Amino acid sequence: MMDNNQSTIHPFPAPMIERVRHELRRRSLTVESVTDITPGMRRIVLRGEDLADFTSLAPDDHIKIIVPGAGGVEERRDYTPRRYDNAARSLTLDFALHEAGPVTQWAIDAQPGMPLEIGGPRGSAVVAGSVKRWLLIGDETALPAIGRRIEESGADTTIVAIAAVAAPEEEQSFETAAALTTRWVYRPLSDATNAEPLVAALAGIDIVPQTFVWIAAEASVVRAIRAYLTEERGYPLSWIKASGYWVKGKADTSEKF
Repeated sequence: MMDNNQSTIHPFPAPMIERVRHELRRRSLTVESVTDITPGMRRIVLRGEDLADFTSLAPDDHIKIIVPGAGGVEERRDYTPRRYDNAARSLTLDFALHEAGPVTQWAIDAQPGMPLEIGGPRGSAVVAGSVKRWLLIGDETALPAIGRRIEESGADTTIVAIAAVAAPEEEQSFETAAALTTRWVYRPLSDATNAEPLVAALAGIDIVPQTFVWIAAEASVVRAIRAYLTEERGYPLSWIKASGYWVKGKADTSEKF
């Protein structure tokens, strides 16, 4: 258990979060490849000349996937740019296939050569300052951002990742120069709104100063984890970034905290 005296445990200035705006434009892309990296996670690589000036400065950026909906109305959903390469004109996206909805169905049906339109990202929230360590906490929907943060980190960075997935076969591997510790928490998808498995995994983690805590999962889970860290562990809110990537029972809904 951590000392509740936050000035004692955290004598360092809070990290700055720089918000960078990008030109918001629509891009027309084509599916190059489709790969299932786990039974429940599909990776789709897109290509197109429209990616020549694509910019995403933070691992938890979001773009809009745009697909046709019922009655000719467009459906739009937020997804993390998992990787991108301007020179190669490529963008990689990971789709959690257990989610219901028109974009998930598009990913299930995707084949090389199929078109896709995207928008954004509208902006990036870049964490800067005295961050020496990262504690990344999330569920399946957060894994693209967690994986990107891990893979883009350098050798001077220490990362602990705690991820909730349905079963051992849903574990992912990451290539990184960072010092990485990954803890997988297994729980059925029907229990994805229960914060207890992730909170229990956190109980054994020593969160040392200059650790930036990043949390993303179902909104009620994120609220519970944030409350545990701030109220029971005495961790400073200024060193936490928390986002509800989805809300149970509400389509295309997220929450910022």
